[in-house]
Amino acid sequence: MPELPEVETTLRGVLPHVLNKRISEVIVRDARLRWPVPAEMQELEGQRITAGTRRAKYLLFTTAKGTLLMHLGMSGSLRIVPTDTPWRKHDHFALTLENGKQLRLHDPRRFGAALLLEGDPAEHKLLRDLGPEPLGDAFTAEDLKKACAGKTAAIKLVIMDAHVVVGVGNIYASEALFMAGIDPRKPAGKVTLPRLKRLVTAIREVLAASIEMGGTTLRDFLNEKGEPGYFQQTLRVYGRKDEPCRVCGSKIRQITQGQRSTFFCPKCQK
Repeated sequence: MPELPEVETTLRGVLPHVLNKRISEVIVRDARLRWPVPAEMQELEGQRITAGTRRAKYLLFTTAKGTLLMHLGMSGSLRIVPTDTPWRKHDHFALTLENGKQLRLHDPRRFGAALLLEGDPAEHKLLRDLGPEPLGDAFTAEDLKKACAGKTAAIKLVIMDAHVVVGVGNIYASEALFMAGIDPRKPAGKVTLPRLKRLVTAIREVLAASIEMGGTTLRDFLNEKGEPGYFQQTLRVYGRKDEPCRVCGSKIRQITQGQRSTFFCPKCQK
């Protein structure tokens, strides 16, 4: 599934092509996404895209008629292509722009979304209960400590909860916990504030590094040009079961938490 760095990479890639451009045509080739593409989407025709932002893993494109919310789902991708580019089987939604290009949503599993929001998008039900952005000032160790207070759940599961902080997916949680030297199994309520400060710093560093490298290369992710990212080449623990730790040489262990694979070094992480 595309995670926060992949979504941010996609936004940065497409934004220069769509910002301040007028939408000349809305094309819905298959409205059967995670939620049906609304008929009101046609109201975007003739509108200009005045801003593009990301909230968690949602992409938000602002127009005078409302905000276009897009999500890449499990295996989706968003690309800028010339209008005469042949359609692929799973190209379900597109915006034709005045510059002769199209913004196309490709989504083989149809778990993505294209919705038109009225009013303040922050108040929409998909966004209003989300936690802070991990790269923003609102994400602090003190607030994370409050979220962890009294919790017996493993710290890895807590930082992956989008109500606590958004965008810390499975790969990045494993990597950040390794960087912070915290055992992913440790009850969240028992992690001290100094260690949480290291964890907040590690989360920021691992996400920023992944964004810089264009995301993590996984089976389904391609950036806006159709190219994979390269962050996977630098992973310290994720996907490295039984390989030597890059710090101490111990074998990396793999366990299952919340039905997801967790990788960690039993010597470096306490």
